[in-house]
Amino acid sequence: MVMSGLRDLKKERTRQALSDAAIALFLARGFDRVSVADVAAAAEVSKPTLFRYFDSKEDLVLHRAADHFGEAARVVRDRAPDQTPISALHQHFQRGLDERAPTTGLCDAPDVLAYHRLVFDTPGIAVRLRELTAEDTASLGEALRAAAPDDLMSRLVAAQYAVVREILARENWAKLASGRTATDVHPEAAAAADAAFGLLARGGAPHGY
Repeated sequence: MVMSGLRDLKKERTRQALSDAAIALFLARGFDRVSVADVAAAAEVSKPTLFRYFDSKEDLVLHRAADHFGEAARVVRDRAPDQTPISALHQHFQRGLDERAPTTGLCDAPDVLAYHRLVFDTPGIAVRLRELTAEDTASLGEALRAAAPDDLMSRLVAAQYAVVREILARENWAKLASGRTATDVHPEAAAAADAAFGLLARGGAPHGY
């Protein structure tokens, strides 16, 4: 059991090292100008070894956000008994704004801004992110069905939440990318989140969300 845990830890460390090496190269030279062989050489592994950990160049980039996939479903499942799913998701997003979490777009650390630019401005990465977001949205839909067992409404609310989160995060990032600070943008970001989640709540309330 201990050996299995150590193997898993070693694999995750290797996966993280490969992702970090790839992102550094992509930021320095451009995503399309860096090959998988370049990444493998920088990380001092073979191409076959790299492909044992990642299926594509895009996945090398998006591994940095891997911990957050499935997060919305966890927030819904772990909410307080008297809290609605949309309220829990709103509260979680607001906490992210307050903590300047990169997932909210409201983080002005230079490396985070550069990473978001890489993700948003690279078509292949954006396409892969949409695929992963679709899986994440499906997981949220399943969690919502446990709260109010209506399959169609659960899928609709999950999809609406995914769009709201993406638009809010991109809007926040765009403001920071223009040169403004996270502290300056925070009040606007919080107000926009209140308005957006308010719309979700008004639509979801009649159905138990």
